[in-house]
Amino acid sequence: MCVHIVHKYFLNLQQKLYETYSMALNQTNKLVWIVETIYNAGKITFGDLNRKWMDNEDLSGGEELLKRTFHKWRYNILDTFGLNIECEKGGRYRYYIANANDIRNDSIENWLLSTYSVSNSLMGSKSIKDRIILEDVPSGREYLDSIIDAMKKNRLIHIMYYNYWRGDSREHYVMPLCVKFFHQRWYMVGRSWATGYTNVFCLDRIEDFRLSSHSFEYPKDFDPREFFDGCFGVIANAGTKIEHVVLKVSAGQANYLRDLPMYGNQKEERHDEYSIFTLDIRPTFDFQQEILWNGENMEVLKPYWLRKEIAGKVKRMWNKYKGDKE
Repeated sequence: MCVHIVHKYFLNLQQKLYETYSMALNQTNKLVWIVETIYNAGKITFGDLNRKWMDNEDLSGGEELLKRTFHKWRYNILDTFGLNIECEKGGRYRYYIANANDIRNDSIENWLLSTYSVSNSLMGSKSIKDRIILEDVPSGREYLDSIIDAMKKNRLIHIMYYNYWRGDSREHYVMPLCVKFFHQRWYMVGRSWATGYTNVFCLDRIEDFRLSSHSFEYPKDFDPREFFDGCFGVIANAGTKIEHVVLKVSAGQANYLRDLPMYGNQKEERHDEYSIFTLDIRPTFDFQQEILWNGENMEVLKPYWLRKEIAGKVKRMWNKYKGDKE
């Protein structure tokens, strides 16, 4: 009898937790919908917003959006995404996002909004889930939450880390300073407690993690954006200076670089059959790999040393294949 009561209690608790989670997710979905609708419209009256809301029966349930609810959600959107929804002082009294530029940069607010937006689409697409193919992110599950928690508390961490180049695992006692997402992987910048040396660790190479009982003072000389200034990815080599790089790209491939720039300060000069892209960047190993990934559609014009470096890599690649016979 007691076992039956305990079992029933936990079933009820599980159901309540699920309902609470579902309600919170549904509420977030509504906030994302408000932001996306206003952002896509540029400016929109409450009447037009309400009509669009009514048309989306999955969210609205066919019920009108009350104005007091909308104003409450405006404050929730500011707290959650850092986006300020304002109203025109005259005319049609349309609503707009006052700091819409924040959605266009690499801020955490933009990341959250994009993530929730995609989640909205996927949650409403379970009936066709076999037709939606996603890419696995191998390193974000096991240790990301623990590292972010350690960052919040400024707590040192012990990690056992496997190094590809050395081919061995070693223990590191580090201050977790920041995390960065690049090419489907999460990375952590950690500063060694013993040596003060700052290194970048890929989360999917962490074999063991322990939170230390000791705390640290966040170093005043470290700024994440300065640390990665001029970096294409996660190789933050201070010995590689920022240089003016000029690339000649075929017209077809230029379309991809135009839509998804290689780096934030990228500029383009368009011609009929090609484009000239210029950017100020540190030409580290990962950037050189990106150039090679574009193959014959991309040519380095400047600096000359980088052109020779890429030519040397291409030649060594060719030497591996030139002796093949059909």
